[in-house]
Amino acid sequence: MANLFSIFEPSSSIFSFSLNWVSTLLGLLFVPYMYWASPSRWSLLWTKITQTLHKEFSALLLPSHLGVSILFISLFSLIVFNNFLGLLPYVFTSSSHMVMTLSLSMPLWVTLMVSGWINHTQHMFAHLVPQGTPSVLMPFMVLIETISNVIRPGTLAVRLAANMIAGHLLLTLLGSTGPSLGSFFIISILVFSQMLLLTLESAVAIIQSYVFAVLSTLYTSEIN
Repeated sequence: MANLFSIFEPSSSIFSFSLNWVSTLLGLLFVPYMYWASPSRWSLLWTKITQTLHKEFSALLLPSHLGVSILFISLFSLIVFNNFLGLLPYVFTSSSHMVMTLSLSMPLWVTLMVSGWINHTQHMFAHLVPQGTPSVLMPFMVLIETISNVIRPGTLAVRLAANMIAGHLLLTLLGSTGPSLGSFFIISILVFSQMLLLTLESAVAIIQSYVFAVLSTLYTSEIN
């Protein structure tokens, strides 16, 4: 098991400075040219995606929070760039580590909780007891709602990291069996299955980024 998960350990370094986390910033290299080069099909496609995301997030947010959608679009962009970069060979997958995913979810959750309890204290208390709950069940509902609220940043972080780790582990396990296979037919099947898994992982990279951003948007809409 130690050898299996060693592919996720930071290993590249210069003068004891780890270079693996530098891959998190590689997505910034694809952005600046959009501001000075003539629009290409890729930049127009990305503009269309961001406009669609803005409409989706604005529908979930309250009218007073519409300007916050740019935050969640940026969050989606950061995660999806890192997820796709992690599919490239020899590129460190930072989004598969709890250090990064918790760094994204925890500050956002803490900010929402502090803002909600300071500015909308009565609403936050009322949110602990769903409407129509019998009086006998109210203490249990408060406990359940409190626990579900506290574990939100952890579920966001674990969901993203676990989904990225699972796909990469499966690709690694199948790829490591290739040298031990002697039949050309079996190797061809293995390569084809790897291509299918890579396509699936590309879809997972987009879906998990969208889920992370949408859930963060829903948590924001609950504080008011």
